[in-house]
Formats: sequence, structure tokens, C-alpha cells
Amino acid sequence: MNSIEKLEVAVKAADSKRGEKTVAIDVHEISLLADYFMVTQADSARQVKAIVKEIQDQEELAGVEVRRIEGRNSTSWVLLDFGDLIVHVFKTESREFYDLEKFWSEGASVDLSAWIEE
Repeated sequence: MNSIEKLEVAVKAADSKRGEKTVAIDVHEISLLADYFMVTQADSARQVKAIVKEIQDQEELAGVEVRRIEGRNSTSWVLLDFGDLIVHVFKTESREFYDLEKFWSEGASVDLSAWIEE
């Protein structure tokens, strides 16, 4: 499975658990870490955990193994590393504080509208 397919799985999984303001940034030309960074948020710690679990479950069903999860016990920010895709799930206040989108603003924004239900 290539990185854009992994991204699609993660976006749809987050959306199914009501992830909010989901964005993806194409960083393959500016970072050696990954091809894409995805960022989503939730208003509660419980919802953050539900989104993380759903993303992990759906990626595994698609045959993608998570390499590492950081912050699993955190209620404010969890990072899932799928190799060429890094997913950040934030509690709303933490996302505003860390502002990763600004940090990676040199990357191109990915249009996710086809994968997110309105």
C-alpha cells in the first residue's frame, strides 16, 4: 500500500469517529521523515482515544502495521507512525498550542474533500 492510500484510510477512519478539522500536508520534498503528515483533533480525551484506535484498526485491516505510537497514554496528543505517513491526533487545545501546520507550512496541502463526509 502506498502512502496516499494509507492517508486515505487514516482520513476516513478519523472522519468516522468525528475527527475535526482534519488536514494533510505533503512533506516528501521537505522532510526525510515521511511523505505525508495528517493532523486531526477532538474535543475530549475519550474521542482522541477512539480516533487513534479506529485509525490503527483500519490501517491494520488494510495490511499496514503501525511502527510506533507515541503518547498512547496522553489525553492531548497521540502520534501514529506508519512509516511514510505520520498521523497526529490532538485534543483541540493542544493542537492550537503546538500549531504543527504552521511548522510544516512549506509542504503542500492535500485536498481531503473526497474522503470526508460533510
